[in-house]
Amino acid sequence: MATENQILSAPEEQVSPVTAEDVQTTTTEEVVATDEVTLAEEEATPAVDFADEEAALAASEAGLEVGEETAEEAAEESPVADDEFAGKTKGELLDYLAAQLDEKPVPALRRTVDAIKVAFYRIRRAEVEAARRQHIEAGGSEETFVVPTDEAENRLKELFKEYRQRRDNYILNLDAEKEANLKIKLQIIEELKELISSDETLNHTFTKFRELQNRWKETGLVPQANVKDLWETYNLHVEHFYSFIKINKELRDLDLKKNYEQKVSLCEQAESLLLEPSIVEAFHKLQKLHDEWRETGPVPMEFKESLWERFKAASSRINKQHQEHFEGLKAEQVKNLELKTELCVAAEELTTAPFTTRKEWNKASERLLEIQKTWKTIGFAPKKDNNRIYERFRAACDKFFELKRGYYADFKSDMEQNMQLKVELCEQAEALQMSEDWKATTDELIALQARWKEVGAVSRRHSDQVWKRFRAACDKFFERKAAHFSSVDDEHAANLEKKLALLEEMAAADVKTGSYEVIRDFQRRWGEIGFVPIKQKDQIQKRYKQAVDKLFETLRGSERDRQMGRFKEKLSTMKGGERRMQSEREKLYNKVRQLEQEIALLENNIGFFSKSKNAEALVADVKQNIEKAKLQMQDAIEKIRLIDSQNE
Repeated sequence: MATENQILSAPEEQVSPVTAEDVQTTTTEEVVATDEVTLAEEEATPAVDFADEEAALAASEAGLEVGEETAEEAAEESPVADDEFAGKTKGELLDYLAAQLDEKPVPALRRTVDAIKVAFYRIRRAEVEAARRQHIEAGGSEETFVVPTDEAENRLKELFKEYRQRRDNYILNLDAEKEANLKIKLQIIEELKELISSDETLNHTFTKFRELQNRWKETGLVPQANVKDLWETYNLHVEHFYSFIKINKELRDLDLKKNYEQKVSLCEQAESLLLEPSIVEAFHKLQKLHDEWRETGPVPMEFKESLWERFKAASSRINKQHQEHFEGLKAEQVKNLELKTELCVAAEELTTAPFTTRKEWNKASERLLEIQKTWKTIGFAPKKDNNRIYERFRAACDKFFELKRGYYADFKSDMEQNMQLKVELCEQAEALQMSEDWKATTDELIALQARWKEVGAVSRRHSDQVWKRFRAACDKFFERKAAHFSSVDDEHAANLEKKLALLEEMAAADVKTGSYEVIRDFQRRWGEIGFVPIKQKDQIQKRYKQAVDKLFETLRGSERDRQMGRFKEKLSTMKGGERRMQSEREKLYNKVRQLEQEIALLENNIGFFSKSKNAEALVADVKQNIEKAKLQMQDAIEKIRLIDSQNE
């Protein structure tokens, strides 16, 4: 602890005692973080969820690819909800797939199969990663890990194989079936021709006509290239049937009216599809309406063209929307491919950057995480490129983390050295914890804390223990320091009261009679009082300086008055001696001229000094000399005026 003589040995302005308030702002917690950064925390990086992409890629690598979607599959299937299989086990997924294979036709299965295989491999990949972690935690290496076999995966592949065989057979038989259907419909047209020239009774002919119509509707699809001509031929002969067969006009009109009402309904349904939220769904529904239109018989001739134009107009608008939708979707997918390519380049650049510190690696990890998050916001690329671009992106990410793991593997060898350094810092802090040299020890401990932050990480099992040891030593010193300075607060408050009383005494003092000894006595008494609370230090010192300046100013004013009095007495002895007065005036005049020159020179020098470094003290001295010269010049001018007044 500082002694009284040590405190009084320096002016107040130069002493900055460490107070209790200083202790509160110089704690261990402020200099060093309370938790030790460990290697595991540094190495860990939050991951963006690519589980669905990885699952789809895993299914592709396992050979579970279907091929391009056919028009029949697009028309038959209903979309699968994103969360339809969430929470299901692998067994439940496989049971559901097996049931669907038994219950649904092949064209209606494709989207369900795709969704199930992604859901399955999402679970499968999570199981493999868990097994890999368990293997490594048990002391194994990445290279020795073997992916466990999974009977459920084998069952999935068997079910998928069954589905693909059925689908391949379906597609192979589809063209043959369409050709067979074409032959059947051509035969129906021939029978329709014969029916027109038949000699059968009206009821029998019309019953036969209805049977032909029903057979036409029941017959399946034909090759797309024959659809238009086939329908036009069939429709032509149906109209011929109505025109040439000798049937009852009332019955014919009734049938035409029924067909008219049905086609009006088809027009209305087509027009309502313009409000369908899903453009794809509207297009599929429109195809079914066209099939119904073809199967519907003729209408009265006066309505034939108008009805067709109405139906065609609605169809054209829907077809245009459908075309624009897929053109936009295709353009968007191309743009997505460009964006994902740019992200691949950005990720690949991170694998070639020369990172050498943990800070750089962590910053790069944050950058890669941002890239991954951006990737997730971008939609699909074109189907032929989607897997390829994802494989490129995944390869870049995998390479980055492989390099990062390699860096931290090398970094582990430094941990023992870091541990030794931190133990040494603990020993140094413990050697200082009982010191009473408060200021110097505070600086030393802060320096130790700064060095602690510079030392690298230690292993997790030692980090908490060594940190608590270091912190305990620092806290013990600062607690002792806080207790010490809290005991001097009362003394500082008493010193403040003494200095306030001395300031009042200085304000009432008459220095004109006591000269400089009075001021020196005040300065001595002020220095002997000692420290005040740190919060009032600057304010009380400012008041003291102002009081001293005022005393000196008063003393200088009284001294000047005495000097001018003595000069007046001198002039009174010179009455009648004009030559002596004139000589005195010239001396004073020359002194004024000399002082003017000195002031001009000093003011000019200030301009040069101000351009120099560390010139503040020199400039202050020059300004003080200028003020002194101005006072001397003012006194000389006043004396000249006194001489001139004597001669008047």
